[in-house]
Amino acid sequence: MIVSGILFWYPLAGVTFQFLHYLLGLRRLGYDVHYVEDSSRWIYDPRINAPGSDASYNVAAVAPTLEAYGFAGCWVFRGNYDGGSCYGMSERALEQLYREADVLLNVTGAQELREEQLGIPRRVYVESDPFANQVKAEAGDPHNQEMLRGHDTHFTFGENVGTPHSSAPTAGFTWLPTRQPVCLDLWENDVDHPGRRYTTITTWHHKGKDVVYRGETYRWTKDREFLRLIDLPRRRPVEFELAVLADECSLELLGGHGWLHRGALELSADPGRYRDFIRGSRAEFTVARDQYVRPRTGWFSDRSACYLASGRPVITQDTGFGRVLPTGSGLFAFTTEDDVLAAVDSIERDPAGHCRAAREIAHDYFDAERVLQSLMERAGL
Repeated sequence: MIVSGILFWYPLAGVTFQFLHYLLGLRRLGYDVHYVEDSSRWIYDPRINAPGSDASYNVAAVAPTLEAYGFAGCWVFRGNYDGGSCYGMSERALEQLYREADVLLNVTGAQELREEQLGIPRRVYVESDPFANQVKAEAGDPHNQEMLRGHDTHFTFGENVGTPHSSAPTAGFTWLPTRQPVCLDLWENDVDHPGRRYTTITTWHHKGKDVVYRGETYRWTKDREFLRLIDLPRRRPVEFELAVLADECSLELLGGHGWLHRGALELSADPGRYRDFIRGSRAEFTVARDQYVRPRTGWFSDRSACYLASGRPVITQDTGFGRVLPTGSGLFAFTTEDDVLAAVDSIERDPAGHCRAAREIAHDYFDAERVLQSLMERAGL
């Protein structure tokens, strides 16, 4: 099996854990798993917060984690662009892997299908960010349609997509629900003694990813959602902290309204530090993108799943995920500020109880072997 995605393209800790959960979970199910990134697009270089062609820093940041978990000799990054290099497995070994692979699992749908990959008997699309691709394909975007048609099975984290519970289009494809798998043993934690702060890790503002559907603009950026709750720290005597990538003006705005903050890139440069930040929190408080919320996609964050696995309750914006996940103990969906305050009050009355409930939700709904066994069975593999 080949798993493809954005592990080297975006070498930050949240993404590292996202793919590590897939690789470990599939290996534990008995699959011979290789990770392949073979793209014509430049990588994201966190040192300059911009695209670049030299992937050596990204590879050096990610490869030690893969190899520490037993994937030495089972990964490759090939920059398929002018001046790009191949790291990990040799190009000859990669070509042989393409000939021998039974299935390509394209997680996040970020790997463009190359001619060598079209010979792999099964190609499974796993979408982590619903709505935008469906809208583009529905509108006749040839790139999106060709990409989706190149896969024989399509999964999405938007667990309501294709049901009467969501207004998201399907573009004529059958979308099967899935969610982030989590290897629970990576997130063992003291559930009886949570930290002090309600935290999350985020980017404040994004440009260029809004989409228009049926005459309405659906936003991608998160600052619009946080600004609706900017006075939250003044409403309760608890601490709220954002690990955030933001400009100085936005950081001053947050600080002026009582938000604690630290740099997201510095925190996310190291998987151990990132994991300790989550495990040391009291709970997660976060928002969701408009593209997930208004269409009621049912999307749930892979990062929030890690909070749950750490035995840390989650308060997050309602995308309709309550149809498939239990809420009210360990996990709270909010629409209004009053919903957030009620969730905070509930956690403060019984912090340890909500921590245990969060861990139970992770065990019952996000355990990697359960999630991936279900995915593989429904893909007919």
